[in-house]
Amino acid sequence: MAGFIVTPRKEDFDRITPEVALDILNEVSLQPDELQQVIDRLKATQLSTGSSQLSTKKEPNVTVGIVSGEKISFSLNKPYVAKGEVITGDQVVEFSEGGILWRGTQYRNLTFAPQSEDASFSLNDVTIGVNFHWERKETQTFEGTLRIVVEADKIVAINELPVEKYLTSVISSEMSSTSSLEFLKAHAVISRSWLLAQMEKRKQHESGGDNFFSFTKSDNEFIRWYDREDHTIFDVCADDHCQRYQGITRANNTHVEEAISQTRGQVLMYDSEICDARFSKCCGGVTEEFQYCWEDTPKPYLVSFQDPYCNTNDKHILSQVLNDFDQETPDFYRWEVSYTKAEISELINRKLKIDFGEILDLIPVERGKSGRIWKLKIVGSKKTLTIGKELEIRRALSESHLYSSAFDVEKDGDKFILKGKGWGHGVGLCQIGAAVMGEKGHPYDEILLFYYRGAEIKRLYD
Repeated sequence: MAGFIVTPRKEDFDRITPEVALDILNEVSLQPDELQQVIDRLKATQLSTGSSQLSTKKEPNVTVGIVSGEKISFSLNKPYVAKGEVITGDQVVEFSEGGILWRGTQYRNLTFAPQSEDASFSLNDVTIGVNFHWERKETQTFEGTLRIVVEADKIVAINELPVEKYLTSVISSEMSSTSSLEFLKAHAVISRSWLLAQMEKRKQHESGGDNFFSFTKSDNEFIRWYDREDHTIFDVCADDHCQRYQGITRANNTHVEEAISQTRGQVLMYDSEICDARFSKCCGGVTEEFQYCWEDTPKPYLVSFQDPYCNTNDKHILSQVLNDFDQETPDFYRWEVSYTKAEISELINRKLKIDFGEILDLIPVERGKSGRIWKLKIVGSKKTLTIGKELEIRRALSESHLYSSAFDVEKDGDKFILKGKGWGHGVGLCQIGAAVMGEKGHPYDEILLFYYRGAEIKRLYD
């Protein structure tokens, strides 16, 4: 490599020592292992913008946003290479003057590349269950490459790794080792499908192929949904907003590894497109259609229908879907929440940051086919506003998240009583219903085609 070092003043150039010049070289150039990663990524399977067919049969990599903040601490459990040095042990990076401060030197970005297949790093203070009632922080361990990048006024830790390794963690994070193999196989296919569909959507978004806004607003109405466009510097996040990804912290599940291996490369497809395979905890007996929860683009394979499977009190089956912190949530098939007028007035005013005054009424304006409210009119003594879609409604009516927007509103004197059903948006596969199907002996392809009507299962890479 050859080039020039250009400085604005002669005295700046005179101060450059060989050591400083080497630091500049390391900052702007790639080490051999980093160069090889770039080559591998360029050769790797890419999703085309014209269709969802993979250009080669090589497994792609995925980038996952794990944690962000002004300071990130982590430990390299085995040797990694960064800026030409072999590094192990505890590390701290900080946001400083628009860059990343690490060991006294400022960088635009940092890449920590693993030097062995079993190398891992542990990130401290990773928040799980963001804005949910089980939110907490924990230390989590990950395999693959660690990238530190700047986003606005903070730094972000991004994990890059092969899709199948990512899926092993996701299924382990979402499911229990007691789950039936067929249920785990079904979940492996939908998690892979959803992930690859989001990766394709990100490419289209970056190239200007989808220019929709995630909200509409007027004086009397605010409709917002939360989806892929929230992430621009990585493919998916690590929390429930996308799919739970907790690295190898909970990925020691041979049952899950078997399910991933047996379905390797398999996805759901509809008319040559990878299915946007959404899923939720419990549909409450009726699944919902895509457009009532996200943008107004109906998916023909995500339709509303009766689900006879998800009404169960079988603790063995429930434990397959509900991890320890999920089981802190009881009675979600049918549930009831009660507020006094003062409580709900304070809550809504605070959560929406709007002065409604005293809340006088909550009026469902429009419902999806499952009965989930996607437009709710809030009538206050000072202001009336219609909000949506379902997640915005759930956030406005709870300290964390209301179980779902499938509820009726009853008023009893000074009280507002919400009587609801299900946990989650209800679109696509119902995890508890699918777990029941698996226990009853239904094969994974039958489970998938029950929840994704008209779809096909295809293998995209070996």
